[in-house]
Amino acid sequence: MLAFASTHIADRYVTPEERPAALATLSELCRDLIRRTEDGDNPGLRLIAVRHRIDVAAHPDTIAAWLSDGTVPGGPELDPELRWRVLGRLAVLGATDEAAIAAELDRDPSATGQEGAARCRAALPDPEAKARAWQAMFGSDDLSNYLFTATAQGFWQPEQADLVRAYVPRYYTGAVALADRRGPAIAEAAGRWAFPAHAVDEENLRLGEECLRDAGPTPALRRKLADQLDDLARALRVQHGRREV
Repeated sequence: MLAFASTHIADRYVTPEERPAALATLSELCRDLIRRTEDGDNPGLRLIAVRHRIDVAAHPDTIAAWLSDGTVPGGPELDPELRWRVLGRLAVLGATDEAAIAAELDRDPSATGQEGAARCRAALPDPEAKARAWQAMFGSDDLSNYLFTATAQGFWQPEQADLVRAYVPRYYTGAVALADRRGPAIAEAAGRWAFPAHAVDEENLRLGEECLRDAGPTPALRRKLADQLDDLARALRVQHGRREV
């Protein structure tokens, strides 16, 4: 439920003007769940609350302190997954840099660490970082499926809509060409993770429908795009309804 509330409602169904209030509501809910689980009786619920408190943080101070201390007050300690999660959100907020990402990768050089670093680098709110991530995804065939997915997950962020606006039309031509070159597995990843889902507007929907109609995407990409565009149309209807209320 928290995942749906953050990725669908806060990121897509409410209008951009309403999004800060939605994130604040979710953040307060997660703080309340963390307080209610201080007795240790429900560690699973506490972990869920911590994860989503990280994901919806609008200001870096609290989660940056968790990363510095290596623990959430009262637990849990930050394992590699939580550390990368915090660093990824700090990247979105512009509260970390390449040096910190490299240091974390030295701490965790595993395959999971490589994916975490790719996700963080793509999430940095910097034009050069976005250009490098885009080139890695669509301009070369060097990324594994896992690293492609991680890079795509970091690239599009609602907070960075203005920064990545010019990439939205480029997505469709890039995804079609990539799917043709690399086959169904990467086509599915491109359709699922690299789609600009944050761009809830008529132009994105028009571009997507035009791609399905005229660009000849591979079957794997076509299936994912059809699903994404259905979700996009639904989000547009919800936003239009909210504006009319």
